[in-house]
Amino acid sequence: MSVSVVRYQRKKRIGDASSPNIYVLKQKPGTSKVHTIEMIASDIETIGSLSQEDVTHVMKAFVRRMKKVLVEGNRVKVDGLGTFYITLKCPGVETEKDCVVKNIAKVNLRFMVDSGLRLANSSTATTRSGDNNIDFVIDSGVAGTGNTGGTTPPDPTNPGGDEDDPNG
Repeated sequence: MSVSVVRYQRKKRIGDASSPNIYVLKQKPGTSKVHTIEMIASDIETIGSLSQEDVTHVMKAFVRRMKKVLVEGNRVKVDGLGTFYITLKCPGVETEKDCVVKNIAKVNLRFMVDSGLRLANSSTATTRSGDNNIDFVIDSGVAGTGNTGGTTPPDPTNPGGDEDDPNG
């Protein structure tokens, strides 16, 4: 199955009106689905010997335990998936006595993907039949225009000429 992407026009430097327009690709809105633990458990039930309830219970217990481990400041490594860990955002101060726990402004949950899970664009991958390759296809619909650069988007009724073609 292919992932649908659309061309999106925006400023090269967002917020800079003098920046040139560029085209970028993004996943077509509305084409991705959110899979819940129950949905995944149902899929696992069809290919294994565990019931959906057993898989759901184990997954929820895993999430609870993972939270506890992370709150203790430790990392959680899930083989074949990646490592979850926390980072802190804290402003620098001049003196050591001013460097206190209250200065921690934000705690972030981070994820570092396992090398076995890294996904690749199948059109540029060296191994064409790899399990982690993703097929992308450009949706032939109207390209989206991101009006984030402070200018008016191009007129969709004007078909344009060669100068409007991103491929030159």
